[in-house]
Amino acid sequence: MPPAAPAPGYPFSAVVGMDDLKLALLINAVSPGVGGVLVRGEKGTAKSTIVRALAALLPPVRAVPGCRFSCDPDAPDPGCPDGPHGAGSRERPARLVELPVGASEDRLTGSLDIERALTEGVTAFEPGLLAAAHRGVLYVDEVNLLHDHLVDLLLDAAAMGESHVEREGVSVRHAARFLLVGTMNPEEGELRPQLLDRFGLTVEVAATRDPAERAEVVRRRLRFEDDPAGFAAGWAGAEAGLAARIAAARDRVPGVELTDAALRQITAVCASFEVEGLRADLVTARAAIALAAWHGRPAVTADDVRTAARLALPHRRRRDPFDAPGLDAAKLDEILDEHADPEPPEGPIVAEAWDDPDRDGRPDGPG
Repeated sequence: MPPAAPAPGYPFSAVVGMDDLKLALLINAVSPGVGGVLVRGEKGTAKSTIVRALAALLPPVRAVPGCRFSCDPDAPDPGCPDGPHGAGSRERPARLVELPVGASEDRLTGSLDIERALTEGVTAFEPGLLAAAHRGVLYVDEVNLLHDHLVDLLLDAAAMGESHVEREGVSVRHAARFLLVGTMNPEEGELRPQLLDRFGLTVEVAATRDPAERAEVVRRRLRFEDDPAGFAAGWAGAEAGLAARIAAARDRVPGVELTDAALRQITAVCASFEVEGLRADLVTARAAIALAAWHGRPAVTADDVRTAARLALPHRRRRDPFDAPGLDAAKLDEILDEHADPEPPEGPIVAEAWDDPDRDGRPDGPG
């Protein structure tokens, strides 16, 4: 008797509200080089639900058959521990890999059989979660409770796009490029500023105080629990539309122009908000390019820069203990206006579901 098919997950499109979080995740889905998302918020705000739903929207992955490291058949990793690779390819869905809070270093990075390496000269490597997440999503719930040295390893791999394992003079390297998403409840402790800076974007989430919106959240959740397959089927059209838009935006990213004026706006904003280092400038630029691609624009605009800065800078700027989180919107607009391009580039704007939350094709009416 064949095994039962896994129950469908809650659809990304069916999540009520949470617009900033949805947009931050979609930016990274379009351009994983942005550096991932850290989601900060109280418990019970659907942080885990929406992150798990994202993986279903990502384009499928073509990989070399039998490769435990998901090498791309068109550009296999020359240093892959399972190489050299032969011809052929297989297609599979993008993976969502979850890192438990209590995971060991070997579970994260992989383990080497030192005895076989020393006695037989064979590098026997058992891949870890970083290898499993390659070309997919790596999700860390309660990342603030993870041991600091594991967070360091995780963020180093995310930044470099590869993982190194060294034991007793034996070294293994493999590609590890993934969309990193961490969630945390600030009431349970904060991340060190050095670790906060390594996440590309940060979003603060909280449960809505609107009774009608809360009622819609409960209504949809109860419908999903009563009939997961039927509920997912009702949102299949909206999900397919989002998946297609992500794939199209990925294809557009290389052709998006970051104009000199847009770059001046980015660097002026980062300097004015006194962020440390240049990582903020790079992340904001990549996020703005991804936003332009998402909206179908040929070049980055001031609106792209504004939105990217709002997501990329709040956790990096210097703040006094009693300063409010986030960015001063008036100051941000003033800086953008001061460094604006007098003749903004023209181009088509793709007005699709995510630009208007009332036109997302949802079957349940207004939420």
